[in-house]
Amino acid sequence: MDISKYKVDGDQQVKLQEFATSEDHGIDEKELREKQIPDRVKKLKELHLRLHAEEKKGIVVVLQAMDAAGKDEAISYIFSNLNAQGLKTTSFQKPSDTEKSHDYLWRIREGLPARGQVGILNRSHYEEVIAPRIHDLLGDEVIPDNTEKEKVWSLRFRQINDFEQYMVENGFEVVKFFFNMSKEEQKKRLLERMKDPEKNWEFSFRDVEERQHWDSYQEIFEDMLNHTSTEAAPWYILPADDEWYSRSIITEAMIQCLEKIDPQFPEISQENQDKLDQYIKQLENE
Repeated sequence: MDISKYKVDGDQQVKLQEFATSEDHGIDEKELREKQIPDRVKKLKELHLRLHAEEKKGIVVVLQAMDAAGKDEAISYIFSNLNAQGLKTTSFQKPSDTEKSHDYLWRIREGLPARGQVGILNRSHYEEVIAPRIHDLLGDEVIPDNTEKEKVWSLRFRQINDFEQYMVENGFEVVKFFFNMSKEEQKKRLLERMKDPEKNWEFSFRDVEERQHWDSYQEIFEDMLNHTSTEAAPWYILPADDEWYSRSIITEAMIQCLEKIDPQFPEISQENQDKLDQYIKQLENE
């Protein structure tokens, strides 16, 4: 599967309206759901097990989107199949008072993976260049000295790029997925949640309130993608109206990332092999 067209190159100027939220990819949903994704998830699971066994590298996965775009479902259908001990999932909400008393990247540390793990950030440090801009939440106390308020965002973009470069250079790949959903599709999904008693728990009144800022969100997302998709930590823009196809792209991108790492099962020393053979014989002779 060629996913290169969904990957944002570092020097590419993104216009979100030029990226489809759904497309005619020629693959039947049933084929994706019952054959292609399960087969690729099996491959992903094998690679992840080797990553966890080797304990040399890790992967940071960023999921960023509007409400109802499919982040939680992607976690359920793809990442929940991986070895639980090698998986770490963290969801970020509105910053607490404790978190606000630190630098804006401080709270992200809790969600970062150890070596041998895939760490999934359901929302992420990118919230700090999105929500404060939408709602003008940037207080004077967090503006760096000698920096004009309107220039804080370009400063944070540079700091985030530096942070992600630091992670990559220290053995943690960074892969980022932006769920590009249409306004009409979000309306459909929100209404489904609101009208179905078994899905009411998924709905928040805040979802509809945030929808009123749709155009501002799109402008800020575009700015974010243009300033933070780098060679070290690229963004993938998913056609999120098509949930199953988006999951397929995520799965393939994760496989490619792991194949790049090429983790291997640790080799047993001759001393331990001899000891292993001894214990095998001991147990077989009981």
